[in-house]
Amino acid sequence: MATCQVRFLTLNKGENLERTLYRLEKGWHLRFVLGPSLHASTVRLFCNHPREQDEPFERTTYYELQWKSSSGSKSDSHDVYSEIPIVLAGSFNYYFTVDNSRSNVNGQGYFLVDPTLSVGTGDEQLTLDCLQCQSVLAKCLGPFHEWEGRLYVAKATGYNLIHLTPIQALGTSNSSYSIKDQLQFNPIFNNHGAGCTFEDVDRLIQKMNREWHVLCMTDLVYNHSADNSPWLEEHPECGFNLENSPHLKTAYLLDRIFANFSREVADGKWKHRGIPPEIATEETVKKIGEVLRTHVLPDQKMHEFYTVSVDDIIKRFKHGIEENRPIPGNPSSVSIIQDPTFQRNACRVDMDAVLKLYNTDRPGATSRSQRIQVCCDMLRRDLETMNSEKTNALLDHLNEAVTNFLANIRWRFLDPKGPKHKIVTKKDPLMHDYFIVPEKFLGSLAIEEGYMYGDSAKFIFACNGWVMHDDPLKNFAEPGSNVYLRRELVGWGDSAKLRYGKKPEDCPYLWQRMKDYTEMTARMFHSVRLDNCHSTPIHVAEYMLDAARKIRPDLYVVAELFTGGEHLDNLFINRLGINSLIREAMSPETSRKLGALIHRYGGQPVGAFVQPRIQPLMPTMAHALFFDQTHDNPSPIKTLSAFTMLPNAALVSMACCATGSNRGYDQMVPHHIHVVTEDRKYPSWADWDFPDRPYINQTFGITRAKTLINNLHFMLGAGGVKTGSASDRRNFSQVYVDQIDEDTVSVTRHNPVTHESIVLVARTAFNEPEDPEKTAHVRPITLEGVVETILFEIQTFHTDAYEYVKDADFINGLPDYYLKLQENIPPSLSKMCTTKVQPDGMATVVNLQTFTPGSVIAFKIALPSKAQKAILEIRRGLGQFGYLMRSYSGRTMFDETFDTSNFRAIVSDLSLADLNIALFRNRSEEEADGKGFGVYNIPGFGDMTFCGLRGVSTVLSNVRPRNDLGHPLCNNLRDGDWLPAYIAKRLQVHEGTIHLGNWFENLFKHLSQVPRYLIPSYFDAIITGAYVILRSHAYSLMSDFVADGSTFVQALAMGSVMFCGYVKDAELPQLSPNLAPPKPPLKEGSKIATPEKSGKVTAQKKGGENSVQQKGQKKVSEENQACSTQQKEQKKELEEKQTCSVEEKEQKKVFEENQACLSIAAGFPHFSSSYMRNWGRDTFIALRGLLLLTGRYNEARYVILAYAGAMRHGLIPNLLNKGIGARYNCRDAVWFWLQSIQDYCNMVPEGLAILKDTVARIYPTDDAEPQGPGEHDQPLVEVVQEALQKHAAGIKFRERRAGAAIDEHMTDKGHSRHKHSPDRFDMEVGVKWDLGFVYGGNEHNCGTWMDKMGSSNLAGNSGKPATPRDGSAVELIGLSASSMLWLDGLHKAGHYPYSGVTSYFNGNEEQVSFLDWYNLIKKNFEFCFWVNTEPVEGEQAPELIAKRGIYKDTYFATQFWTNTQLRPNFPIAMVVAPDLFNPDHAWTALGMAQKILLGPLGMKTLDPDDWSYVPYYDNRIECADAKIAKGFSYHQGPEWVWPIGYFLRAKLLFAKKLESSRPGILKETVLFIRTTLTRHYEEVMNSSWRSLPELTNHNGEPNMFGCPAQAWSVSCVLDVLYDLENLDNSVTITPSKSTENLVVAPL
Repeated sequence: MATCQVRFLTLNKGENLERTLYRLEKGWHLRFVLGPSLHASTVRLFCNHPREQDEPFERTTYYELQWKSSSGSKSDSHDVYSEIPIVLAGSFNYYFTVDNSRSNVNGQGYFLVDPTLSVGTGDEQLTLDCLQCQSVLAKCLGPFHEWEGRLYVAKATGYNLIHLTPIQALGTSNSSYSIKDQLQFNPIFNNHGAGCTFEDVDRLIQKMNREWHVLCMTDLVYNHSADNSPWLEEHPECGFNLENSPHLKTAYLLDRIFANFSREVADGKWKHRGIPPEIATEETVKKIGEVLRTHVLPDQKMHEFYTVSVDDIIKRFKHGIEENRPIPGNPSSVSIIQDPTFQRNACRVDMDAVLKLYNTDRPGATSRSQRIQVCCDMLRRDLETMNSEKTNALLDHLNEAVTNFLANIRWRFLDPKGPKHKIVTKKDPLMHDYFIVPEKFLGSLAIEEGYMYGDSAKFIFACNGWVMHDDPLKNFAEPGSNVYLRRELVGWGDSAKLRYGKKPEDCPYLWQRMKDYTEMTARMFHSVRLDNCHSTPIHVAEYMLDAARKIRPDLYVVAELFTGGEHLDNLFINRLGINSLIREAMSPETSRKLGALIHRYGGQPVGAFVQPRIQPLMPTMAHALFFDQTHDNPSPIKTLSAFTMLPNAALVSMACCATGSNRGYDQMVPHHIHVVTEDRKYPSWADWDFPDRPYINQTFGITRAKTLINNLHFMLGAGGVKTGSASDRRNFSQVYVDQIDEDTVSVTRHNPVTHESIVLVARTAFNEPEDPEKTAHVRPITLEGVVETILFEIQTFHTDAYEYVKDADFINGLPDYYLKLQENIPPSLSKMCTTKVQPDGMATVVNLQTFTPGSVIAFKIALPSKAQKAILEIRRGLGQFGYLMRSYSGRTMFDETFDTSNFRAIVSDLSLADLNIALFRNRSEEEADGKGFGVYNIPGFGDMTFCGLRGVSTVLSNVRPRNDLGHPLCNNLRDGDWLPAYIAKRLQVHEGTIHLGNWFENLFKHLSQVPRYLIPSYFDAIITGAYVILRSHAYSLMSDFVADGSTFVQALAMGSVMFCGYVKDAELPQLSPNLAPPKPPLKEGSKIATPEKSGKVTAQKKGGENSVQQKGQKKVSEENQACSTQQKEQKKELEEKQTCSVEEKEQKKVFEENQACLSIAAGFPHFSSSYMRNWGRDTFIALRGLLLLTGRYNEARYVILAYAGAMRHGLIPNLLNKGIGARYNCRDAVWFWLQSIQDYCNMVPEGLAILKDTVARIYPTDDAEPQGPGEHDQPLVEVVQEALQKHAAGIKFRERRAGAAIDEHMTDKGHSRHKHSPDRFDMEVGVKWDLGFVYGGNEHNCGTWMDKMGSSNLAGNSGKPATPRDGSAVELIGLSASSMLWLDGLHKAGHYPYSGVTSYFNGNEEQVSFLDWYNLIKKNFEFCFWVNTEPVEGEQAPELIAKRGIYKDTYFATQFWTNTQLRPNFPIAMVVAPDLFNPDHAWTALGMAQKILLGPLGMKTLDPDDWSYVPYYDNRIECADAKIAKGFSYHQGPEWVWPIGYFLRAKLLFAKKLESSRPGILKETVLFIRTTLTRHYEEVMNSSWRSLPELTNHNGEPNMFGCPAQAWSVSCVLDVLYDLENLDNSVTITPSKSTENLVVAPL
């Protein structure tokens, strides 16, 4: 089986993820899927990752990716995806467009692919997490022929990556990072005069890789070059000099002012002002600031670089007035224009603007000269104001510069952590220079200022450095930045900042030189470290690294990055392809903070969930190269304590990432091995005991301990240990950090495959311990599992026998610290601890008895044997799902057997009714069984939505991706076995799921033997795997539309399983025992032969009787002699009939009493059981989508026939209540029932047969007592005709048991008060035969789906319907017309025996054919219901029309003003009877509904401009406002979901009709529908009920009082998808079940 890892990334419209980090590995696949916001868009996707491994990477070359699909859907793009096989390391960009272009980017992002690092002759691969790096100052290695001995120290100590600082020629400072010539090997490495080359280094690196299995890394320094770089003097354009960057001149002048001042202080020239050369007090520093601000800086008049000469401009202004020339343009203001060469008094203003704005008439001026003088005075005033503003801005910069200058003085001379200089000298000035000035240019300040101009300016370079808290994307040396002027740079005076420009053409020599340098480095080294990455221009680094990867595709790129934020870090990582960021263990001040970093820098939590092979690509943080000490840090011995060296290093080694250290740490060098000042050599490695200077071995410092922990880290990172012959490596990828006490930290690394653990405990010393040999109390530590061995235990000790003396020639460490060490010992031999296995054998308690500061102990933990066996059994069970589980030996465990105990075999026998139990059922459904089960409650979380697996799966789906092991569900699983037991036992009490329950019980028995911390992970694997297979089985039992459908279709189709089930206290009326096969299902425990089996049983019994007759042949013969031949035949026939009738009666009785027809719950949780479950209209609105489209034809048949049996008064019940308790208070259910029969006949193969099916009538007549099944049977066709004839003749009755017994809020006061007026319980339904419209109801009741009855006494709406909708409701007109046209066709085809009905109009009885009835409706519909866009003569009640271009909601309603209300009901009529509508009118009305009523998920139930509109529903409110009290607004504005299905279907239907006259309208409509449904997709996929709600508040806001899962909401949206799927012209995706060849076609 394929084991390729797939990560899918969801694309969302307008989403820029360039600052989000995603990491992948070569060999994986990246799959792009469309998010809901893009499902309706034409998305083109591009990526610059090469299509094939041998294709070179070009950053600007993008390939368009083709879309595929795993479903057979041709109507939606929910399963469309595009996939990239990851074949190359690096960082890659993707982007997409939504306008069919290539360039208008709508969204983008990056993904980072880790390199494959190989060592040895067999190319053994190393993961990044098993790297141990040691930084080495190359200049301290000595002559090249001595390198190998010195570098072998790293190899011998367990490092597999050596970081060499630059090996190029260095500058005057001898700093390791101030490179004089990037293309020259440092001559200090020459062997006694014999030259060495880069080729020599390359050969050594290859040897180290081949023989030592060690990789090599060096730095790339792009930002600067040494101050004495000869090539920079030849090409000064490569640096920021005063010619190409004149904006730096003032900063240079300020730098020289400070430098001259520093020389004067050194010479004692400022002693008279209290500033001696010796800087020893804060008072002296303050004096310096005072003198600079009040004397030195003001004398230099630096404002002249930014201000204008007022007198000169006034003179030019007067001259311009005399010229009297025309001035073009219309300037609005005058401002100072900065002199681009930055010379004193050279700034200017736009003289044309000055003349235009200031040479104007001046009121009061009596002469021309006076006017000119006034103009000049005003100009002078404004110029002086502008100069003042410029001067003040400069003063702000200068003041900040002085502040920063003083801060640097404090650090250099006073700060205990600084260099602590004593006296100001030329070598140790107050502050280092910001500019590199040739020696010959130095002199007085005036001389140095003079070199700012002319050809000499290009040889004065700005120094490099870095700026704290600056934007790293901006170059601080470019125009617009004042970093140099404000002295905000942490400068490196030995290096010039390089000036690349924006592209290679801006500085060709520099770009080419650095490219050559990069390529040379990439040829030699496996890895590079980007020095000062945050200050390197990002486009430069991109260009150079692209060149490097062409040389070495698997280049490992590391960087030090200080951008100030993770998101900005990610931008650099993404743009540059940085694989690891350097992190430092020196930054935390406590062991607690160090532990937090170990937790942060990698690994999953111990006991993490098993993630599927195909899983979301989750954002991640940068991979860390975690150093215990970097070469930039001082020694921890100096800043912390020598006793913390070992524990800190050991804790770092337990981090699940790459680790690193600095050469000298392991030998306990007590000072900073400085990259600038250090000039001694490292010692070399010795394999012998007691080596003399300059050699070291394992006994020096903590070297032996560091070797052990490096080897441990290597093993934990999956680098070198293989599981027997298995190819997969053991990876201890899970991490747990436990802060035992203030100084003691425990770190666990766990292997999720073998379940081995390594636990390391360390006693740190972040402060010098008072008594290093004292053991503080450490609480007992409980380790999950059994301690197999102690890998090592180490203690640090100090001795007075030796004293540290700093060697003059070689870098040496402390000799007065040593280790006591044991390795690979049984627990019984430990000198540090005692161990005790707990009674249940599942854990071990460790007591640390001798655990002094600087101590470390590491345990290897294994699971107890019973736990190991239990996990093997669980993995075997999981293997039945198809998981590639492995045993401890690495053997694949995939159970493909198909015996009766196999999970798949058990599932294959489950029906959809069984799956309803297994997957769903809410609390009331479950409790209705009376089997003692309800919904499971998770303490601290609450009830699950469902009792079945969907309930717990929903919770797990939110917990698993985040590995939220602290979730209450995980706590509950760890605390006890209650949930697994609940899952198994509730399935075992049902016949259909007992085997499934047994399977779970058997597997959960093993789960209880697993350590508690592992239970959530394995429980999730069991439940998730089982759920996926059960769900797939459900799809397989449904129609091709579902089985081959998209994720969206299938998610909605699961509503069929969710809502359709058997509930004991909400049974459907029993069907006739005479019903032709197939028969409905029976209750659990019922035994009855199927029709086929029944025939066989009867035959056997007949055969038995014949045998008896043969045996008693003589007796029969005698009897026959006494009877005639005719009498014998009659007797035989009678005996057979009697025998058969007894048997049939028994079976009929069982059948009658034990039917278990599935019913459709209206919604969860409110309408799921008892009398509130089965609603007539809800059932038949939902039936098409939930039963017919899903292929559940038998269930649909039973539901139709069951409701038919309950017909009374020609009506289908509103509330069914088992039939005998039904309420017949709705006018619409019967018409939705008829529409369902029509849909059944049209959609089901041989569906017309249902018309002949036997219906067991409960009420043969309106006033009959309830009849039992089979007591009064009728064919369905007769029941249908009865309903129509009753309507035709008129229906009038009063509800039985009228009053509070059936509705506590309705009263019959109206009846008693107005004897002849209609009452709330009085039902009247009929047909207005002058129009053909069905009508009914009155203002006191509500007979359609908008059926809210008021219940507030305070507001006075109790017993009053909010929306009576009496008269003729628009949807009922459409439904009745649909039925007439259909029945007319059936009759003409010979399938329906009746041609029409008998009408009674004006006292006359008349036969009306179905076609005549339909034509009558059609003739009158538009006239009666259409509200024209403009007033027309003869229209009814124009004063009541609030909206035009709509269809009325009702006709002849008692509350006449409601007729013209805009509501979402007319689209129902459009869908079922489109020919009633003028297509243009229909389109206009739909447009109005779209504009006014359409919400994100549903349709507003009333026009927002209507007085009665209230967009929120709250059933709790009790107040005096009748519009809202007790939820009176239920249908007066809240947005209901199910009507949107009919609205969208109507849009689609009429777009088809109008396509020929309005080309393109169909395409636009399909796009609109797909866009609209994106919110429904989001809702159904993310809802905890995995469903669609009953309604929402305004603009889709959730409503807490409606049902979060509603059957008709799901069904009606599924109807839309079905219609789209069957619309040929809407094909937007080329259909194919192949996942290789499906592509998106233009819409």
